Amino acid sequence: MGSRRKSRELAMQFLYNLEMNHQDIDDALRYFWEMNPADESCREFAENIIRGAMEHKQEIDSIIDKFTINWDIERIAIVDRNVLRIGIYEMLFRDDIPPVVSINEAVDIAKKYSTGESGKFVNGILDKVKLEVLKK
Repeated sequence: MGSRRKSRELAMQFLYNLEMNHQDIDDALRYFWEMNPADESCREFAENIIRGAMEHKQEIDSIIDKFTINWDIERIAIVDRNVLRIGIYEMLFRDDIPPVVSINEAVDIAKKYSTGESGKFVNGILDKVKLEVLKK
């Protein structure tokens, strides 16, 4: 597994834990890295994703709401919701990552950590974001 994949998986796990435990992000990160040791480049990329997704959470969640018609964001599985946040963050705010890479990574992580249908769900939402939000 590549270092960036591992970083994305760790970012998703952290965001999941943060959502479940409602902690201060800095305290939670210190504890998370104690429990999940990773090399410096992996941690740096993961923290960039975590902080970016949290900084832009309101905007990202409104995009998720837009593309999950008649489906409140709180009803989306926590793993799927955070995988979408990571994917959308990368697509909108990381020019160094091609959108297709962000989508593929998100789909693979959703398949690994969530339900059998999650990969298709995540792919559908992120593909809509790519086509309708990024074209502007």
